[in-house]
Amino acid sequence: MSSIYITDIEAAINYWREKSPSPDGITLAPELRALAEVYALMVFYHEETVQVKGFPPKAMAAWQTWYDTTVDAPCIAICSTSQGDEMCKGCGRTFTEVQNWPAMDPFEKRETWHRITAEGTAWRFNRYADRALEKT
Repeated sequence: MSSIYITDIEAAINYWREKSPSPDGITLAPELRALAEVYALMVFYHEETVQVKGFPPKAMAAWQTWYDTTVDAPCIAICSTSQGDEMCKGCGRTFTEVQNWPAMDPFEKRETWHRITAEGTAWRFNRYADRALEKT
Protein backbone atom coordinates (compact mmCIF):
# COMPACT_ATOMS: atom_id res chain seq x y z
CA MET A 1 0.00 0.00 0.00
CA SER A 2 1.32 3.47 -0.89
CA SER A 3 2.45 5.80 1.86
CA ILE A 4 3.96 9.24 2.39
CA TYR A 5 6.97 9.81 4.65
CA ILE A 6 6.91 12.38 7.43
CA THR A 7 10.01 13.98 5.90
CA ASP A 8 8.00 14.70 2.76
CA ILE A 9 5.21 16.21 4.86
CA GLU A 10 7.84 18.42 6.54
CA ALA A 11 9.26 19.45 3.17
CA ALA A 12 5.77 20.27 1.89
CA ILE A 13 5.05 22.31 5.02
CA ASN A 14 8.27 24.28 4.53
CA TYR A 15 7.41 24.83 0.87
CA TRP A 16 4.00 26.26 1.82
CA ARG A 17 5.46 28.34 4.68
CA GLU A 18 7.69 30.06 2.14
CA LYS A 19 5.02 30.29 -0.55
CA SER A 20 2.23 31.54 1.76
CA PRO A 21 3.75 33.08 4.88
CA SER A 22 1.50 33.92 7.76
CA PRO A 23 0.39 37.56 7.58
CA ASP A 24 0.26 37.85 11.37
CA GLY A 25 2.45 35.04 12.70
CA ILE A 26 -0.59 33.05 13.81
CA THR A 27 -2.86 32.44 10.82
CA LEU A 28 -1.96 29.52 8.56
CA ALA A 29 -2.71 29.22 4.87
CA PRO A 30 -5.30 26.48 4.19
CA GLU A 31 -2.64 24.22 2.64
CA LEU A 32 -0.46 24.56 5.72
CA ARG A 33 -3.34 23.88 8.05
CA ALA A 34 -4.24 20.71 6.14
CA LEU A 35 -0.66 19.42 6.18
CA ALA A 36 -0.12 20.46 9.81
CA GLU A 37 -3.07 18.35 10.96
CA VAL A 38 -1.59 15.24 9.33
CA TYR A 39 1.89 16.08 10.61
CA ALA A 40 0.67 16.59 14.19
CA LEU A 41 -1.05 13.20 14.21
CA MET A 42 2.05 11.52 12.81
CA VAL A 43 4.20 13.07 15.51
CA PHE A 44 1.70 12.23 18.25
CA TYR A 45 1.51 8.58 17.18
CA HIS A 46 5.25 8.35 16.38
CA GLU A 47 4.57 7.38 12.77
CA GLU A 48 7.22 7.67 10.06
CA THR A 49 4.72 7.15 7.23
CA VAL A 50 1.03 7.69 6.61
CA GLN A 51 -1.08 5.68 4.19
CA VAL A 52 -2.20 7.45 1.02
CA LYS A 53 -5.59 5.77 1.30
CA GLY A 54 -7.60 8.00 3.60
CA PHE A 55 -5.18 10.94 3.33
CA PRO A 56 -7.25 14.14 3.62
CA PRO A 57 -7.97 15.58 0.15
CA LYS A 58 -6.83 19.14 1.02
CA ALA A 59 -3.58 17.82 2.49
CA MET A 60 -3.08 15.62 -0.58
CA ALA A 61 -3.57 18.58 -2.91
CA ALA A 62 -1.02 20.60 -0.90
CA TRP A 63 1.42 17.66 -0.89
CA GLN A 64 0.96 17.15 -4.64
CA THR A 65 1.66 20.83 -5.32
CA TRP A 66 4.92 20.52 -3.36
CA TYR A 67 5.77 17.23 -5.07
CA ASP A 68 5.37 18.86 -8.50
CA THR A 69 8.21 21.25 -7.60
CA THR A 70 10.69 18.47 -6.70
CA VAL A 71 13.32 16.90 -8.93
CA ASP A 72 11.72 13.91 -10.61
CA ALA A 73 14.51 11.42 -11.15
CA PRO A 74 17.69 10.89 -9.14
CA CYS A 75 19.66 10.15 -12.33
CA ILE A 76 23.07 11.83 -12.62
CA ALA A 77 23.66 10.53 -16.19
CA ILE A 78 26.14 7.88 -15.03
CA CYS A 79 24.01 4.76 -15.39
CA SER A 80 25.74 1.51 -14.60
CA THR A 81 22.54 -0.50 -15.14
CA SER A 82 23.16 -0.01 -18.86
CA GLN A 83 26.41 -1.92 -18.28
CA GLY A 84 24.64 -4.82 -16.58
CA ASP A 85 24.61 -3.77 -12.90
CA GLU A 86 21.44 -4.63 -11.00
CA MET A 87 21.91 -1.48 -8.86
CA CYS A 88 22.97 1.76 -10.54
CA LYS A 89 26.20 3.12 -9.08
CA GLY A 90 25.23 6.62 -10.18
CA CYS A 91 21.78 7.08 -8.67
CA GLY A 92 21.24 4.02 -6.49
CA ARG A 93 18.09 2.76 -8.20
CA THR A 94 17.62 -0.86 -9.19
CA PHE A 95 17.52 -1.84 -12.84
CA THR A 96 13.75 -2.35 -12.51
CA GLU A 97 13.28 1.09 -10.92
CA VAL A 98 15.29 2.76 -13.71
CA GLN A 99 13.27 0.93 -16.38
CA ASN A 100 9.86 1.56 -14.79
CA TRP A 101 10.48 5.12 -13.54
CA PRO A 102 8.22 6.86 -16.12
CA ALA A 103 5.29 4.62 -15.15
CA MET A 104 5.77 4.88 -11.37
CA ASP A 105 3.35 7.03 -9.37
CA PRO A 106 4.63 9.86 -7.12
CA PHE A 107 4.43 7.67 -4.01
CA GLU A 108 6.55 4.90 -5.55
CA LYS A 109 9.07 7.50 -6.70
CA ARG A 110 9.27 9.10 -3.25
CA GLU A 111 9.69 5.61 -1.71
CA THR A 112 12.67 5.06 -4.00
CA TRP A 113 14.07 8.51 -3.22
CA HIS A 114 13.73 7.80 0.50
CA ARG A 115 15.55 4.46 0.18
CA ILE A 116 18.46 5.74 -1.92
CA THR A 117 18.87 8.80 0.31
CA ALA A 118 18.89 6.65 3.46
CA GLU A 119 21.42 4.26 1.91
CA GLY A 120 23.56 7.17 0.68
CA THR A 121 25.88 4.84 -1.23
CA ALA A 122 25.26 6.02 -4.80
CA TRP A 123 27.72 8.36 -6.45
CA ARG A 124 24.98 11.01 -6.40
CA PHE A 125 25.57 11.16 -2.63
CA ASN A 126 29.35 10.81 -2.44
CA ARG A 127 31.94 10.77 -5.23
CA TYR A 128 29.89 12.76 -7.71
CA ALA A 129 28.65 15.18 -5.05
CA ASP A 130 32.24 15.75 -3.81
CA ARG A 131 33.45 16.44 -7.36
CA ALA A 132 30.62 18.90 -7.96
CA LEU A 133 31.53 20.78 -4.77
CA GLU A 134 35.19 21.06 -5.85
CA LYS A 135 34.18 22.98 -8.98
CA THR A 136 32.42 25.71 -7.00
